[in-house]
Amino acid sequence: MNNILILFLSILLWGCGSSESSSTEEEWIIPVEEVLDGGPGKDGIPSVDDPNFSSVTEIGFLDPSSLVIGVIHDGVAKAYPHNILDWHEIVNDNIADLNYALTYCPLTGTGIGWNSSIGGDITTFGVSGKLYNTNLMPYDRDSDSYWSQIQLECVTGNRIGTKISTIPVIETTWASWQKAYPNSLVMNTETGFSRNYSNYPYGDYRTNHDNIIFPVTNLDTRLPAKERVLTVVEGNNAKVYSIELFDENTVIEDNFSGKDLLIVGSKSDNYIVAFENPDGQFSAVQDQLPIVAVDQEGNNLNIDGTISGGPRQNDKLAATNSFMAYYFSLGSFYEVEVYE
Repeated sequence: MNNILILFLSILLWGCGSSESSSTEEEWIIPVEEVLDGGPGKDGIPSVDDPNFSSVTEIGFLDPSSLVIGVIHDGVAKAYPHNILDWHEIVNDNIADLNYALTYCPLTGTGIGWNSSIGGDITTFGVSGKLYNTNLMPYDRDSDSYWSQIQLECVTGNRIGTKISTIPVIETTWASWQKAYPNSLVMNTETGFSRNYSNYPYGDYRTNHDNIIFPVTNLDTRLPAKERVLTVVEGNNAKVYSIELFDENTVIEDNFSGKDLLIVGSKSDNYIVAFENPDGQFSAVQDQLPIVAVDQEGNNLNIDGTISGGPRQNDKLAATNSFMAYYFSLGSFYEVEVYE
C-alpha cells in the first residue's frame, strides 16, 4: 500500500465505534446510537457533481473484469466505473429530463440509482461521513436531511420518512458493457479530484468474507458475506438471487410479494437484472448482448428491459426496486428471503 492508502484506511478505521453524538435532540427513525462516524467527515469523501464522459474506445483505465454501473434513459447509455465510485461514492448527473444520483457504498457493495426529484424539488446528494449498519448515509443538499442508502429512506431531517424513488441500473463488467453498449458514454477520470483510480482503497475487502470493518446489527450468514446478490425490495421484505445461480445466461420466473418476476443473469457476463413480467414466457439467449432472452412470439428482451424485434417492438418490462449488494449487508434492513 502507498502512504495515501494507509492514511485513508487509518481514517476509516479510526471512525469505527464512534457513534453519532451531535443530534440526540433531532428525531431519527433509526437507532441514533447505531449511526457511526466513518472518519473522513461530511464531504470528506467528495461526490462528483460535474462528471465528464468519454466514448467506450477512449477509455483505457479499466480492465475487462472491472465493474461498472450503467444507467439507460431516453436512448442514452452511461456507465460509471467502480474504480471511480470507490473513491467518491456519489455521482450527481442527469440524462435529458432525468436528474439522478448514482449512490455507491464500497462497504456494502450497493450501487443504487436515486431519482433526485423529491416532492417536486430537484436536489443533489453528498456523502455525510456517517454509516448505519456499515452502509452509506447520503445527505441531500436541499434540506440537509440524512438518508439510509439500503433502506431507501430519509432517516432524519426535514424529509424524515420520505422514501426515495429509485431508477433502474445495470451492474456488470467492463467487457460485458462494451458488448452491450459499444456506443455508450463512460465516466472518465477527469473528476476534478486527485485520486489513483487504478488503486482499490480497501485492500482485500471485496474478497475476504471475514473483513467487515464496521458492526452490523443482524449478520445473516446463510450465504458467504461478500457474495454478490441481486436484491429485490418490496416494503420491509427483500428477496435475493445469488450470482452463483447463473452459470450461463439463465432465466428464472419467480413470484415475490404477489408480483410475477423475471430474473435474468449470467455469471460469465457478470450481471443479474429483474423485471415485473405478468404475461410472457421468456427463455435465455446466449452471447447476444444486449439481448438476453426471447419469448414465444419472437420478442427479444434486452438487458435494460426493452423489447427489440417481434410484435412488442419498443415495449418495456416494468422495472423492479432492485440493486446488487454484498449479502451480509441486507439482514439489518429487511426480512430477507433467499431464492434457491
